[in-house]
Amino acid sequence: MRYCFDRFVISPARRVLLADGQPVRLIPRYFDLLVLLVDQRHRAVTRDEIFDRVWADVVVSDGALSQAVRTIRRTLGDGPQAPQFIRTVSRHGYQFVCEHVRVEPDEGPLGPVAEPAPAAAPAKAADGPFDRLLDVLLRQGPHASATEEERYDAAVALHELGTDEALRRLDAREGHEEARAILRDARWDAPGAGDVPLLHARGRILAIFDVIALRLRHAAALASARWLSSMAGGATAGAVAGILGGVALALVAGRFDSGLLLSLTVIGTLAGALGAAGIGGGLAFAEALARSARAVALAAGGALGGLIAGASAHQIAHAMLAGVFGRDVTALGGALEGFVLGGVLGLGYAAATRHLVEGGMAAPRGRARTRAALITGIVTAVAGIVLTIGGRRMVSTSLDLIAGLFAGSKVGLAPLAEALGEDSLRPVTQMIVSAFEALMLGIGVSYGLMKRPRP
Repeated sequence: MRYCFDRFVISPARRVLLADGQPVRLIPRYFDLLVLLVDQRHRAVTRDEIFDRVWADVVVSDGALSQAVRTIRRTLGDGPQAPQFIRTVSRHGYQFVCEHVRVEPDEGPLGPVAEPAPAAAPAKAADGPFDRLLDVLLRQGPHASATEEERYDAAVALHELGTDEALRRLDAREGHEEARAILRDARWDAPGAGDVPLLHARGRILAIFDVIALRLRHAAALASARWLSSMAGGATAGAVAGILGGVALALVAGRFDSGLLLSLTVIGTLAGALGAAGIGGGLAFAEALARSARAVALAAGGALGGLIAGASAHQIAHAMLAGVFGRDVTALGGALEGFVLGGVLGLGYAAATRHLVEGGMAAPRGRARTRAALITGIVTAVAGIVLTIGGRRMVSTSLDLIAGLFAGSKVGLAPLAEALGEDSLRPVTQMIVSAFEALMLGIGVSYGLMKRPRP
């Protein structure tokens, strides 16, 4: 079916919006939102339902919905004060309120369906719109008190008039670094917008910092929530790994030891939480900040977070062994292992969720979420094997080293090695255990990171 109202026609099957028979550009998710509101016009659609249905596999800030509605209103020639099409329902959501909507079979021609011509460079007579919008964007002249929403709307409108011309005029003005950052962010919400380079711009260093500050303001709350979720996921995965490790040792020893099981569960939980705090935090904020170079940012954020977490874990373990037990052990795993695991985990996560673009944070559901977590875990497990081959130690193999310092310790890998028919060097055992540990870390961090927090 297709919907006809006023001078517009919406064909969901053909994914086209016509105005007076001419196609109108809309970002795909904005088109989906418009279809949802028209289809459910008999009621007000809640914000949560909109997020669940339109942004089903990606998390965006609450302001993204407001921007989507503003763009749709502008496209339809509507306004929030006396809405003809979309009404804001305070503290609830939005409702399509046009009374005369005709629903008919989507058969036959819709009218001209050629791609709309790209916006031409404005003529001299069009200087007014550029100047007014730039004044809003820069908070100059009569628009000195423009709000952030008004500035963002002005940036989207400038893209629609012509990105290159807007940048040329912007560069001729003073204090344009923050305005350039807003223009760069707004290009995701303007169909056909051109690129807004930062590295080649005058005042580029300030523009880069302005982009970071802008995106942090918009996404800090969501990134923080996902950071906590990744910590919970890492802690849970660590606990499961500890329990399974205790069960495995009990099976090869032929007897159950509740104290050993509890100890390994606690150690696994703490190690998983600490690793996820670093790596998950790096990934959460990298994904909130990066749009164009998402994979690179995720790898860098995960590596930095893993480096911090690994170095912290090494220092804590070394201090406890030296201060409490008088053992000076420096061969424990730490910063390098965390750096490698975090970077590889970030790359695996980026690859597993690469189809989720448009500047949001990945939030697949059901099987898609499980599949992405498994891919991330497997990639991280390979990194664990490589680290072991290179002679590096992770949590389990560090515990094995510590166990050798204390007579009667039950956390060594010797029983597992003997069950696998290995001698005291235990290379295969170490690779298996390290791969399993890295697998659980990758699954836990990524699965928790993909939890969809409520805006």
